[in-house]
Amino acid sequence: MSTVAADRLDQVGERKTEGPGIARAAGAISCGVFASRILGFVRDMLIAKFFGAGTMADAFFVAFRIPSTLRELFGEGALSASFVPVFTETLNRKGKQEAWRLARATGSFLAAMLIVVSAAGIIAAPAIVWIMAPGFHVYPEKLSLTVFLTRITFPYILFVGIAALFMGILNSLRRYTAPAFAPTMLNLAMIGSVLFLSPLLNPPITSLAIGVLLGGIGQMAIQIPDLRREGGSLSLDFSWRDPALRRIGKLMLPGLMGLIITQANFFISTFLASFLKEGSVSFLYYSFRLVQIPIGLVGVALGTAILPFLSSSVARGSLDELNRITIFALRVSLFITIPITFGMIIFRRALVTVLFERGQFTPSMSREVAETLLYLSLGICFYVGDRILVSAFYSLQDTRTPMVISAIAVGVDIFCSILLMGPFQVRGLALATSLASLSHFTFLVTCLRKRVGRLGGGELRLSIFKIILSAVPMALFCHFLVESFPPWEQPRLLSRVVSLAGEMGAGGVAYLVLALFTGSEEAKYLVERFHKVFAQAGRRAR
Repeated sequence: MSTVAADRLDQVGERKTEGPGIARAAGAISCGVFASRILGFVRDMLIAKFFGAGTMADAFFVAFRIPSTLRELFGEGALSASFVPVFTETLNRKGKQEAWRLARATGSFLAAMLIVVSAAGIIAAPAIVWIMAPGFHVYPEKLSLTVFLTRITFPYILFVGIAALFMGILNSLRRYTAPAFAPTMLNLAMIGSVLFLSPLLNPPITSLAIGVLLGGIGQMAIQIPDLRREGGSLSLDFSWRDPALRRIGKLMLPGLMGLIITQANFFISTFLASFLKEGSVSFLYYSFRLVQIPIGLVGVALGTAILPFLSSSVARGSLDELNRITIFALRVSLFITIPITFGMIIFRRALVTVLFERGQFTPSMSREVAETLLYLSLGICFYVGDRILVSAFYSLQDTRTPMVISAIAVGVDIFCSILLMGPFQVRGLALATSLASLSHFTFLVTCLRKRVGRLGGGELRLSIFKIILSAVPMALFCHFLVESFPPWEQPRLLSRVVSLAGEMGAGGVAYLVLALFTGSEEAKYLVERFHKVFAQAGRRAR
């Protein structure tokens, strides 16, 4: 196969290793996200089997939601956004020894702060639970159990916060495998705790809370060997007046606010859905679960993978290279997510029916979730693009602009939700979320252009044209398959899964063939990368 297209996409930076480096990083992160999602489904199935949806499950979900939210806001989100660019800049300008000193100082400060937060959470657990689940006060036993479980799970924020710092360090040093698979340790620990500890404890749900703590320790521990190989140490450093550390703190505050605003988006949709007909909150939840799969596999993977590369470009003063890397990531993401959007829409009923329709989940519920998924799927490309563009701003050590744009997008979401929820019910909320994501993406592109110049221009438009030229026939082919051979009409679950996977796989192959026929550089590049990976694997096997 000709490598011209691959070479052109490889040349996203001044060094030709950037393209393959980003591809390898994104591939490792995607595998980690996929493994974590699969284990998450297994975990949820076991929780449902052992604890159902009663008092104990309610108590645990509230108890775990509190440190989990803090992790999303503080540990894995704002910390990476602020630490990676400053650490990378120090690494490029002052060398590895000074970068490790900054990492130790950051770790010492972070550990001290999170110990205080954990202690405060344990002490204030009754008040926190009262705020999070005010309805529990009617059931004293449930309230007491929730407080007990909250006190066990709260120190998780300490371990996962340190794990997030380790992830930022290793990603900056271009080591992605251990950080990518670290989140699987939480699910593995919770699965193991349910299977082996729940029969020994009273109440049995305590096993899950212990599993959360063990999972946090595991997320931290799995990354330590790679840190050691890179010359890192776990010693403390109390140089808390370091200007670089202060800069991390200043970048972290607006980044934290931006993530809080983003989290508010989901809570607003859930809040408004509670005023609609019964089941609307669940319809929205199940739709979000499906849309989160491509967002995690593509958006999170690419956004995380390119941040160290972008930060290195900024540290070298090369905004042109930053521009090229961002365009590269956008082109690859669109090549993957545009057909996924078509696929989600075409296969929406089949997906929901095969995955959820059993027991108390009725066919009418499947139809509602499928229609909600249709409108939510319209924003997949923009959700993924947002992650890439936000990483570009973070690499520029600008966390304020994404925060302001997130606030504007929340305003758009609220306005559109109120406008659309009356005539379209929960589907209106899903459409409002997609429109808010479109506005968020548009504002990010506009502001980034002012900082780094045009983003792709005609090159990006040509890529989108070729992608749509391939995706539309694929969608028609998939529509023919799903209408001619409906997966939900198969008699058994396994045959439904095989039928759905086969039809989606056929659609994917058709899209790739059409993309190669249109001369898509992204298709040729990805095929070239997969060919190299399999060739290397074959040589190792021999």
